[in-house]
Amino acid sequence: MRDGRDDAFTAFMDARYRSLLRTATLLTGGGSRAEDLTQEALLRTYRAWHRIGRAEAAEAYTRTTMVRLLVKDRRRRWNGEIPAEQLPETPLPGSEDQLVTGVAVREVLRTLPASQRAVLVLRYYHQLSEKEIADVLGCSPGTVKSRAARGLAALREAGLVAPAPERSAAHG
Repeated sequence: MRDGRDDAFTAFMDARYRSLLRTATLLTGGGSRAEDLTQEALLRTYRAWHRIGRAEAAEAYTRTTMVRLLVKDRRRRWNGEIPAEQLPETPLPGSEDQLVTGVAVREVLRTLPASQRAVLVLRYYHQLSEKEIADVLGCSPGTVKSRAARGLAALREAGLVAPAPERSAAHG
């Protein structure tokens, strides 16, 4: 017999699974690892559903759980390419440049340490503030800033982000 908690969680999962999987794909580089991360985070969200309080907070809770699981996972994993029968997203005609850029960004993200990758995904994909990211990662806003700077430097080095503006001697 299903209760209100199950119905509410099922509705949340039906509505937000694809978005959460996209976040996990950015965090992990994709494939089964992204699916595993999403499912583990959703399992933990389900277990904590009574504490979350409202469905609106569930996505933030799940995203935070995903980031914490990723950062804690120190085991080395193979990051090779895994062929798929079907592409996960079908690009629209005329979006080839965006597709190429997206693939390139994901490739560079995959090379970054998990903590830098998490900061960039939360900041630029989910538009969280430095304070919100610091709360998710359990670190200071200064740590978030330095991780973001190092991650952006890697994207700049790959030619995916415009060069940083030059600082004048009076300001720097």
